[in-house]
Amino acid sequence: MFDLLPHLLNGLVLGLLLALIALGFMLIVGLMEQINLAHGSLFALGAYFALVLTGPKPPLPDALAAAWLQFPLGARYAMALVIAPCLAGIVGMAVEICMRRTYGKDPLYGLLLTFGVALVLEEVIRLAWGTRDHVLPVPQAMSGGFIFADLIWSTYRFYAAAMAAAVIGIVWLVIEKTPYGAMIKAGAHDSEMVRALGINLSKLRLGVFVFGTMLAALAGIIIAPIWGIRPHMGVDAVVPAFLIIVLGGIGSFWGAVAASLLVGLAVGLSGAYASEWSLLSMYLLLVAVVSIRARGLFGKKSLLEA
Repeated sequence: MFDLLPHLLNGLVLGLLLALIALGFMLIVGLMEQINLAHGSLFALGAYFALVLTGPKPPLPDALAAAWLQFPLGARYAMALVIAPCLAGIVGMAVEICMRRTYGKDPLYGLLLTFGVALVLEEVIRLAWGTRDHVLPVPQAMSGGFIFADLIWSTYRFYAAAMAAAVIGIVWLVIEKTPYGAMIKAGAHDSEMVRALGINLSKLRLGVFVFGTMLAALAGIIIAPIWGIRPHMGVDAVVPAFLIIVLGGIGSFWGAVAASLLVGLAVGLSGAYASEWSLLSMYLLLVAVVSIRARGLFGKKSLLEA
């Protein structure tokens, strides 16, 4: 059991990070009933924006760049956690405005549109930052490792798990304890009733899409030091995110969190015995759960069901 401890902890950390990716995806699918295939590219964009803000050569005039670099790396990293998601949110706003013509039509239109956006964003990333891998610098206090029980543990993984858990808690508070969260839940349940009550559904959709985009970008920043930064890193994020919201139940907050932890543990534990099965394990988990409960762990009837 003690030998499995590193794999269990790595699985839990991975689960929390996957939950951060999936929650933004879940909010967009739950309210807008649109599968946003550009979610992964927006996730990658957040990591690249943070790379610019924390790197040694920010794209600013010389005087501003010199002033920015006067801040220690820890301060620049903390500001990147705020600024980079906001920049990605602006891109997400443009994507949502383009998607408006697909509302009320066959979901395939929105699917194809976001697929095209994902391809465009990935090519823009290649043009702007090249095709090579990058490493996001982190403050010295968060880097390195420590020895516990004769094993070397990554310090940053624990910081990443703590940040992911904190953000998940904040998202839950927003959804469950604020009037805006009540509108999001009502819109996911019956958008026409929300419109009848005088709530501007267009603004609500825009706000949710930008919020989901910012969550994706924040996840990209937190995960970047672990996964590395590369143009196609969004594909590594959007596939598990989609799997998780189906596994947990479309529109279910705690379903997404529980499914993320299950996927993380499945990948971590299977990697302990057969590393070649680690990624396949999450698909086997999906097949097993959906075979028994088609709507996922916490899912309810959705308009996405046939």
